Amino acid sequence: MPSEPRVTVVVVTRDRHEALAETLPRHEAPAIVVDNASRTPVPGAIRLDRNRGGAGRNVGVEAATTPYVALTDDDAWWAPGALAQAVALLDAHPRLALVQPRVLVGPDERPDPTCEAMAGSPLPAGAGQPGHPLLGFIACAAVVRRDAFLAVGGFSERLAVGGEEALLAGDLVAAGWQLSYVPEIVAHHDPPPSSRDRPERRAAILRNALWHTWLRRPAGTAVRRTAGTLVHAPLEPATARGVGGAVAGLPWVLRARRVDPPRVEAMRRLLD
Repeated sequence: MPSEPRVTVVVVTRDRHEALAETLPRHEAPAIVVDNASRTPVPGAIRLDRNRGGAGRNVGVEAATTPYVALTDDDAWWAPGALAQAVALLDAHPRLALVQPRVLVGPDERPDPTCEAMAGSPLPAGAGQPGHPLLGFIACAAVVRRDAFLAVGGFSERLAVGGEEALLAGDLVAAGWQLSYVPEIVAHHDPPPSSRDRPERRAAILRNALWHTWLRRPAGTAVRRTAGTLVHAPLEPATARGVGGAVAGLPWVLRARRVDPPRVEAMRRLLD
């Protein structure tokens, strides 16, 4: 009899049926599709009653029954053998909660700049930690330890999409887990040409960066980081919307504020 699968692919999609039909057959593991309230429902998917942004992934992770979950989007997929490599690594390293592969972007398969930065991570490796230690990841291509993901609450629905990984990554490390970039493991991402530079995305990224600073950084550091972020932000309507959104969410931020442990703050300062 074939062995039970060790990993489930969770795909979040919204109004991108053609892209999903193209990428879904490429995954070498059982897949759970989460429909983030598409206008036309996706057959066979878990359908959400509203668009939960990146937090839609939480529903798929909860529905999975395997120890590991491969997060991906409808425009991304895993290279042949990549999921088996990630499972072997997670099995061998019980403190490892997340494996970040090398992401190749577009038809020309250029390395994602974020991965290039991860390869030069200045963070010190934990005992026995494989790859390059991280305090962040790329949500469209990461394999997570399901229990660790759920224990820290997964993605925050408040953050929607746009840098939503930072809060979850820090919470995993604060809980004692390791995150690693392993370039020998490969995933592909073929986003629409304009998807990363939309004004609403820039506004969300700025808002989330400000929220994350005040949710987890010490007060003095939060003040300095906020000032630096605003000084370097471009003078455009998206910046005004991002700052406005951050200010509007301050009551929630102050209620949810929980400063990172000193060791995590020390890691953040290395990255600053």
